Amino acid sequence: MIKTKQDFYTAVKERRSIYGISKESPISDEKIEELIEYAIKHAPSSFNSQSARVVLLLGENHDKLWNITEAVLREIVPEDQFEPTAKKMEGFRNGYGTVLFFEDQEVVKGLQEQFPTYADKFPDYALQSSGMLQYIVWTALELEGFGATLQHYQPLIDEAVQEIWNVPESWTLLAQMPFGKPTAAPGEKQFQSMDERFKVFK
Repeated sequence: MIKTKQDFYTAVKERRSIYGISKESPISDEKIEELIEYAIKHAPSSFNSQSARVVLLLGENHDKLWNITEAVLREIVPEDQFEPTAKKMEGFRNGYGTVLFFEDQEVVKGLQEQFPTYADKFPDYALQSSGMLQYIVWTALELEGFGATLQHYQPLIDEAVQEIWNVPESWTLLAQMPFGKPTAAPGEKQFQSMDERFKVFK
């Protein structure tokens, strides 16, 4: 999918949290499915466990997710403070689709039983693997002309997601990624000094 190093480095740099998105798509649904499948297949995982699971919501299913999330939040956010939340939900709903990222806990438990020495580490390894998958998908979407953000409304929406989209009980929801064609550029990003973040010893 990524044809040159320059394409990759540019996508890494330009991948940002884009909140202004529309229901337009620069590529076909089939192409979206293809890039997500590609990311799932090639994302690294501990012991090659391949515990990542993904649900792609498009069209009415995408809208339904953010309608559900808004309804749940209305129950816990005071009405006089809800306007910013409502605007955020509308912004996500304005997008073209949402990627839901899960980890299959049955796979994690199987690894814990098979390799008891690392049992307490496998949940961490699963999160690391999911983070890499999320980044690959996000960067691939950027490369194809989409804007996206990474959201975390679990566990508030877990039960509804499981019921409506028939998600297995062993799948734990970790993140939601609404995406669409960008309608606004992100703000300027500030960077900390590399002296504070990077050490080299030769």
